[in-house]
Amino acid sequence: MISTVTTTTITTVSTIALATSIEIVAILALILFLIQKEVFSFTSTPKAKAVGNILSRILTFAIVPLVVSFAFIVIVKIGEVLQ
Repeated sequence: MISTVTTTTITTVSTIALATSIEIVAILALILFLIQKEVFSFTSTPKAKAVGNILSRILTFAIVPLVVSFAFIVIVKIGEVLQ
């Protein structure tokens, strides 16, 4: 009985720790991509602007799913607080 409870407890704690670390990585990646997109949009030379526009469009493909996951994380955290 004690070993079953201990195994279950360890599994639950490990799962929660993994979920928290994935949340942190997703939020940091979103912040990093948004910063990169802003940096690429503020270039001065015409050639750099063209490259910056292309890279900005590419970053949009990474940013959109991260924004959706961020919204989901916020909704879950608000739900946890309200319970």
